[in-house]
Amino acid sequence: MPETFPHPETNGSPYLPQMAEVRRAEKMTELEKFFALRFPDGRALGHQPGQFVEVSLWGIGEAPISICSSPTDAEGFELCVRASGSVTNALHRLEAGSQVGIRGPFGRGYPMSEMEGSDVLVVAGGIGLAPLRSVIRYVLAHRDRYGRLIILYGAKHPSELLFTEELRDWERREDVELHLTVDRPDEAWQGHVGVITTLFPRLTLQAAQTFAVVTGPPVMYRFVLLELLGKGIPLDQILFSLERRMKCGIGKCGHCQINGKYCCQDGPVFTFPELKVLWEASEAVAPVR
Repeated sequence: MPETFPHPETNGSPYLPQMAEVRRAEKMTELEKFFALRFPDGRALGHQPGQFVEVSLWGIGEAPISICSSPTDAEGFELCVRASGSVTNALHRLEAGSQVGIRGPFGRGYPMSEMEGSDVLVVAGGIGLAPLRSVIRYVLAHRDRYGRLIILYGAKHPSELLFTEELRDWERREDVELHLTVDRPDEAWQGHVGVITTLFPRLTLQAAQTFAVVTGPPVMYRFVLLELLGKGIPLDQILFSLERRMKCGIGKCGHCQINGKYCCQDGPVFTFPELKVLWEASEAVAPVR
């Protein structure tokens, strides 16, 4: 296997990965590990918030992973990986200095330009904060282009909260409204207790000027949607990110197809009207990892 591959943007092939170096690898929870990566030539990944990459390990396989950093971040790009299969478990064994193959970025991200001038409501459940972190960091990097930034984040247990240092930073900022909750508190937890929908009653929103971006476990989507509709947020301003067996990333293998739509290309970000069509075609939806 060559040490590096030509990038798809330079040779026209989306099938060939380019090697990237792991700059940092840090355990975040029992299941999640954080990776900061860079390409040897120092070029940017060139992604948009909400997109994903295909990460490969020689002799093991390839898996789609959401990008959790903003394209405005200075160096490289970042991933948060949950150990859930052969590839992701192998990734968890990597340390700084290791190399992985990267294809992408792929998919349709969040319409950040369209959202300018509006309030942004981020609703994240569990590892759903990982892809939405790219949105949060993008908004903070262009703070004057957006209105209120409201973050609702829930986890089952305090030990499962991700990016805890950043959560503390966001909580201290006057231009961020952060609301945290856990289902099962420990003795040290002093915050809100309950599922993420129990945070909605405390919100006062200007619905017509609010974009809601949502990622989390499938069971969460329907109940969060009811809360968003109850707040009067326009349907085309409600955005979900999902994953359905994405394999190739370029709409060729068909594994992620639902009713003629490919999650890897038409998504993974969908507006509620688009998602409604997919729900009517299939109940098998899953969150981006």
